[in-house]
Formats: sequence, structure tokens, C-alpha cells
Amino acid sequence: MIDILVIFGPNLNMLGTREPHIYGSDTLADIKAELEAQASRLDREITTVQSNDEGALVTKIQRARGTAKAILFNLAAYTHTSIALRDALAMFDGPKVEVHLSNNYQREAFREISLTAPVSNGLIVGFGTDSFLLGLNAVDGLLKRLKTIPVK
Repeated sequence: MIDILVIFGPNLNMLGTREPHIYGSDTLADIKAELEAQASRLDREITTVQSNDEGALVTKIQRARGTAKAILFNLAAYTHTSIALRDALAMFDGPKVEVHLSNNYQREAFREISLTAPVSNGLIVGFGTDSFLLGLNAVDGLLKRLKTIPVK
């Protein structure tokens, strides 16, 4: 069993070239490398997955129920639209932390609504690549404190 499944949603494969004034210049490969290094320092095993396909992400979350202790995720645009992903996350019993590179609350009004936040243990937004590192630290802390933390 891995410690943490890290999920990158749609368009995050375009980081580094996609609207760098919003998302920064780090690529997805850069973020993954930083997460791997931080996971090693925390003595945690992570697995990362990126998909632009909602169904593939639902399946990954469903399969994580028996293979991961926690989930760190950025579902990108699906955060605001996908009840299917929200429901899949609700079925996962371990800690779940949602992260976003940009501050959703400084952008379009529709980005202020997260369908997945109510089934997550916490939400970190607006710190660029550091959002993922802060999220990884948060998940590590949750795993150290409790085996599972109930969420609505």
C-alpha cells in the first residue's frame, strides 16, 4: 500500500506554458520532482497520476480505496463541476487534501465553488507549486495524527 496518491487533473499537463502569469512557470515534471523529494524527506511513498479524463480520475480514486492511505489532489476545472469526482472522494476513507496553484477566490466567481472541498479534510490555494508541498505536509500530519479522519 502506498502512503499518498497525488492526483493532477485536466490541463495540469500544460503547466509551464499555460497562462504562466496565473499558474507560474513550473512544469508538471518540476512539481512531481519537488513532491518526490519532499515525500522522501517525510519518509512517505507517493504515486502521481495526471489525466484530462474525468472517468479515469474517478476510477483512480475508487481504486485508491484499497491501495492508498491518503489522497492529495488538484482536480483543476473538475473541482467546480464534477459531482462524480466529489462522490468518489466521499467514498475514500483516508485523509484528502485539495490544493490549487492559484487563489480561486481572486478569479472568476465560478472558481469560488469547490464541490470537492466539503468531502476533503482541508484546502490549500494560491501558493503556486508550494500549494502541493504544503498539501503534502498537511497529509503527512493527518496520517501521523489519526488513521482516518471522518469527513462529512
